Amino acid sequence: MSNKIQDVLGLEQEGRRHWQSYLPYLGVGLLLVILLIWWLWPSGTIGDIRYTTDEVAKGDLTVQVTATGVLQPLNQVDVGTEISGTVEKVEADFNDHVTKGQILAVLDTEQLSARLRQSQANLALAKASVKEADATLLETRSKLKRTKEMSHKKLVSPEDVDTAQAAYERAVAGLERTKAQVTQAQAQLDSDRSSLDKAVIRSPINGIVLKRQIEPGQTVAASLQTPVLFTLAENLAQMELDVAVDEADVGMVKEKQYAVFKVDAYPNRSFPAQISQVRFAPQTVDGVVTYETVLSVNNEDLSLRPGMTATAEITVQQLKDVLLIPNAALRFTPPRNVEKKQRTLLTALLPRHPGNNTKQVVSDEGSTDQRRIWILRDGKAVAIQVRTGATDGRLTQVTGGKLEAGMAIITDATYISK
Repeated sequence: MSNKIQDVLGLEQEGRRHWQSYLPYLGVGLLLVILLIWWLWPSGTIGDIRYTTDEVAKGDLTVQVTATGVLQPLNQVDVGTEISGTVEKVEADFNDHVTKGQILAVLDTEQLSARLRQSQANLALAKASVKEADATLLETRSKLKRTKEMSHKKLVSPEDVDTAQAAYERAVAGLERTKAQVTQAQAQLDSDRSSLDKAVIRSPINGIVLKRQIEPGQTVAASLQTPVLFTLAENLAQMELDVAVDEADVGMVKEKQYAVFKVDAYPNRSFPAQISQVRFAPQTVDGVVTYETVLSVNNEDLSLRPGMTATAEITVQQLKDVLLIPNAALRFTPPRNVEKKQRTLLTALLPRHPGNNTKQVVSDEGSTDQRRIWILRDGKAVAIQVRTGATDGRLTQVTGGKLEAGMAIITDATYISK
C-alpha cells in the first residue's frame, strides 16, 4: 500500500516539474502578445480619430520642370597649328578681345623660309628643263623631216628614218616629263609657302581668348595630332545653357518655352532663358536616361561665364483660375486597415460581448478603382471620385468630380487616446 502511495506521489511531482519547465515559454509568449497589442494600437489604446483638413481653392497653377546643366558659349573654337616648330612670339593673352585674322602667335620661320627658297630654285630648274626639252623637240622634228625627204630620194636607208623617228618621240616624252616636273615643283613651292604662312597663328573668329596654352620658346609638335594653342569664344553676350532633362519630364518640354535659372555665383539672382532645342539623342549616366536641352541665354552684362553650373526651372504649363487641392489629400487613406487588425486581435484575445465591437468610422461613395479624395460628412471620412490634371508637386488641378471651392478635404488623420 505504501508503495502505491509513493508511486502516485512520484507521478504528481514529475507532472509538476513537467509544467514548470514550460513556464518560461509561456511568459515569453505572453510578452509577445502584449507587445503586439501595443504596436497595433496607436497611442497604446483605441480612441477617436482626429482628421486634419484643408480647403479646396481656386487659383493659378504653374507647372515647372527642373533640370541642371552647364553654360557654354554659342561658338567655341580651339585654335591649333598644323606644323611643328618653336614658338617665337605670343601676341594674345587671356581675356583679350581679338578680331578675325588677328595674329595670335608666331612660330620660328627660319627652316620654313629656307625650304621655301629651295622650292623656288627647284621650280626654276624645272622651267629651264622645259625650255631645253622644247629645243630638243624642235631639233629632232627638223631632223626627222629631212630624213624622210632624203628617204624618198633613196639617199638614206630606212633604218635612218626609224632612228630619227625614235629620237623625235623621245624628245616629245622628254618635254612632257619636264612639264610635269614644273607642276610638281610648283606644288611643292605652294606647300612650303602655305607652311610658312601657317607659322603665323591667326584668329579664325571675332571673340575673346578663354585659354592660352603656349609660351615663347615652347616647342610644339604636330606630327600625331594638332596641338591646341588657344581657345576662343565667339560672343559671350549670347550664351547657351545645356541641361539634362529626365525622361519622365521630356514629353512636357517644348521649344520656345521660357525658363529661369540660377548659378552659385549669384544666389539671389535669377536669369531668364528660352528653350531653343530639345535633342532626340539620349544620354545614359548610371542607368539614368536624360535628354539634352539647349536654352538661349542673354548675357549682355557678361556676368555669366562659360562652365558655370546652373539649375533651371522650365515653365511647361500655366493654368489660370482652376480648382486646386493639396497633394497630401491625394495621398491620404483613412486608417481602415489598422482598425481591422485591432478588431481581429481583440476578437482573438478578449471575450466576445456586444460592448467589444469597434465602431466603423469610414464609408465610401463611388468606385474604389478610381483615384479618390476624402471629405468629412457627419464625422465620417467619405470618399469622392475626382479627375486630376496638372500638378506642380504641391498642388494638383481637379478637372472633374463633386468638389467645389471652399470644401474641406482630409489631408491627415491621428488617433486621440482615451
